[in-house]
Amino acid sequence: MKSKIALAFDKCRKAKRAALITYTVAGDNNKNNSLKILNIISKHADILELGFPHNTPIADGGQIQESSHRALKNGIKLKDVFQIVKKFKKNNPAKPIILMGYYNLIYQEGENKFLKSCNISGVDGLIIVDLPYPENKKFAEKCKKKSINFIQLLSPTTSKKRMKKIIKDSHDMIYYISMLSTTGGKLKVSPKKILQNYNFIKRINPKKNLVIGFGITDKTISSLKSANGLVVGSMLCKTITNSLKMGQNPVIKLGKVVYNLKRKLI
Repeated sequence: MKSKIALAFDKCRKAKRAALITYTVAGDNNKNNSLKILNIISKHADILELGFPHNTPIADGGQIQESSHRALKNGIKLKDVFQIVKKFKKNNPAKPIILMGYYNLIYQEGENKFLKSCNISGVDGLIIVDLPYPENKKFAEKCKKKSINFIQLLSPTTSKKRMKKIIKDSHDMIYYISMLSTTGGKLKVSPKKILQNYNFIKRINPKKNLVIGFGITDKTISSLKSANGLVVGSMLCKTITNSLKMGQNPVIKLGKVVYNLKRKLI
């Protein structure tokens, strides 16, 4: 049986467009709004990434750090993250949700307990930024047994030899980091160069779903839409920040932003 993530890519392939993958932080700007945000953006996004807040992020830029800070300040805990997913999945069972974060929280919780919570709440996939290949092999295998996609990361500095191994062991989605930077940085590499790198990776195994993340905004998304999927995160976190500063409703604002992003992929 195909995973919900694989089915989402199949649907986009039939529609001849890239999958729109959104990233928001669980609990930003509070638990209720976090759930409302997922509900409204899921009308336009194909796959939802949900970050579990962390106070010592490695790959997250300023915008996502600010989102995490707001969530942690509001007392968000790992159990709350699973509660948000569970409530969302109750009304949106077919929409894939990927949790993204750092291994420290999983280690503290215990791998088996964490994966059990993923299954109970309806998590479809995991991106663990600081658990690289091959150190992630055992955990990725555990995920697979629990029908949870472990999403491997590739970067511009990954060697071809290493790439082949990672792609061979990957599940239903691979995440290509477009540039050497934290999230939210300005696109330092031309879209043409990113797509050159992307197409080189695709040729290794054309059947694998490969998405591009980092530096994707409403300004850059159209030029990269030949990819299987595109991840927009920092732009959405920035939208929440700006909405709160201006006394606007971040839920409504994000709904409009994600709708416009989707229009650029059609």
